[in-house]
Amino acid sequence: MQLESPQIDKRLLGAIEAGGTKFNCAVADMQGKVLAQAAFPTTTPAETLALARNFFSDAVRSRDTSLAAMGIASFGPVELDRGAPNYGFITKTPKAGWSNTDICGYFRTAFNVPVAFETDVNGAAWGELVAGAARDCSHFIYVTVGTGIGAGIVVNGKLLQGVTHPEVGHMLMPRASLQDDYQGCCPFHKGCLEGLASGTAINKRWGINGKDLPDDHAAWDYEAHYLAAMCVNLTQCFAPQKIILGGGVMDKKLLFPLVRSKFLELINGYAPESILTRVDQYIVPTGLDGKAGIVGAIDLALMELGTAQVPHSF
Repeated sequence: MQLESPQIDKRLLGAIEAGGTKFNCAVADMQGKVLAQAAFPTTTPAETLALARNFFSDAVRSRDTSLAAMGIASFGPVELDRGAPNYGFITKTPKAGWSNTDICGYFRTAFNVPVAFETDVNGAAWGELVAGAARDCSHFIYVTVGTGIGAGIVVNGKLLQGVTHPEVGHMLMPRASLQDDYQGCCPFHKGCLEGLASGTAINKRWGINGKDLPDDHAAWDYEAHYLAAMCVNLTQCFAPQKIILGGGVMDKKLLFPLVRSKFLELINGYAPESILTRVDQYIVPTGLDGKAGIVGAIDLALMELGTAQVPHSF
């Protein structure tokens, strides 16, 4: 008797890393292998969402198949409560024209598929868990330091979500020195982390893009202080196994040794020996070089179907 071969699911997964600057889109097979990618500038909702929709439509049409599910990791703030009437919306965002945009519903309607929805940093954090620097962790924090600052917090292998998603970028910061009178660029809080240490803050404070500042510029000492203070606060509040730092600002590799050194100075011995003696394994760079958001969105799509297995091998 000849046994029938198991049916192979040839449908595709859609993934979007929706950033305030650009939308990164990808389609993958049901094993998580990326088959096609594209990126579009984040302009108006109508224009940007249509470009992304057309990318997915063309991808499935050219392969004579369909989408099984989608995962979206979006800039925000966003509504993540599935019971809320505006679940899947970008809410009151400073990104002009994007407030109250139903990004999740747009793609659910366009393709008639289940859509997993998370913040951009949660998506990236999940990507690090699936295939990046957090594969050996169940409790960790991923922080992106770029145009803004945000964090995804994973506890017991699950993304932390309360009344809303964590807003680590808006924790208030101790001053780097008595001479530091810069109030920050955040329109909501004076002296918050994002207002003092984001890429936007560096640009506004010093009048030049961070990537163009020399290594010996005073900006990096300030930057290291604020990021180290953040790491101390996260350590004491959440006791993570690892803190992963990503985003464009962290491309300045000199920051990692500076942040680690200032972290040890600020925490002043009040931490487990495993952290104090191996800080280079505690405060670490991303393991996915800019791909964490897409990897996370793909796995979130699989989870929406109930077929994801962490960790994946992408």
